[in-house]
Amino acid sequence: MVRALRWWWGLLLAFALLAISRAFLPLPFVNEVLIFSIYTIGCNFLLGRVGFISFGQPAYLAVGAYGTAFYLFYFGANPYLGILLGVLSGLVVSGIVGPLFVRLRSDYFALVNLALAVIVYYLMQKVLAGVTQGDNGLWFLANIASTPVLDLGKPEDFFVFALLVGLAVWAFYKYLDDSIYGACCLATKANEDKLRFLGYSNYRVRLLAFVIANTTTALAGAMYAVYLGFVSPEITSPSRAADPVIVTILGGVGTLYGPLVGAFIYTGMKDAIAALVGNWELLIGFLLVIIMLSGEQGIWGTLQPRLEKLLFRRRLRSAGVGAEARE
Repeated sequence: MVRALRWWWGLLLAFALLAISRAFLPLPFVNEVLIFSIYTIGCNFLLGRVGFISFGQPAYLAVGAYGTAFYLFYFGANPYLGILLGVLSGLVVSGIVGPLFVRLRSDYFALVNLALAVIVYYLMQKVLAGVTQGDNGLWFLANIASTPVLDLGKPEDFFVFALLVGLAVWAFYKYLDDSIYGACCLATKANEDKLRFLGYSNYRVRLLAFVIANTTTALAGAMYAVYLGFVSPEITSPSRAADPVIVTILGGVGTLYGPLVGAFIYTGMKDAIAALVGNWELLIGFLLVIIMLSGEQGIWGTLQPRLEKLLFRRRLRSAGVGAEARE
């Protein structure tokens, strides 16, 4: 029981703080942070654990969003089934392109993913305009049916749903980080030869990581589709290809809670600064430069060891007080 509480307490605390923030912050802001953080955690896993920097995440986001949108616009009305179809779309596409992409490394992987984002963008905007409605997009908010317990057509209920989904996603990635597979991901990033010597396949480790990360990105796309009730090609615009990478660096590459912190800071700065300054991206750029020059640890990557030290000192003090009381 104690071991289970130790495993869960960080996750429960993080999402409890998000739930409490709902009382002080606008609901659309908190919902966007939750979805954006789920969008980013796949990129964070690829970059921090496997060493893949991907500028193609908008492509997988769009696959999930359009997988959901096609169902809700043309075929059905159940938002849960729509999200499931969006996730399955991401799984299928990742399984198709993954065996080709993960054979590439470094710059080539980044560029081929960026090329995929451009291809998906023009497919949705031009080639498949008869189905996707082109730049006008697919509007289906009125098509979404009410569902028992949590009605995803209501922003308040969607917030609870997104909070639960986020908790499940973070628990899954924490499990991966603590597993042998997570260690293999770090090993394939640091030393491929040693991992091969131990009997593991670098290719299979990377392929599974690629599919997991981009299916998670598709989940975020499906959630965006249901939350907005609208999808357009802009969701896969190559001009937004750097967003998840920026949020990953802001939060802290490879850290579990970095995507949450990064999404919160990035969304907050965008909303606050954009109201005052037109070119808000410029300030984000300056912040990134400062973070990179200070050690590339990101905001949470810098705070985490200090918080751990503080908690360790408190445990030592409490242990000392307990020992004195026993004496």
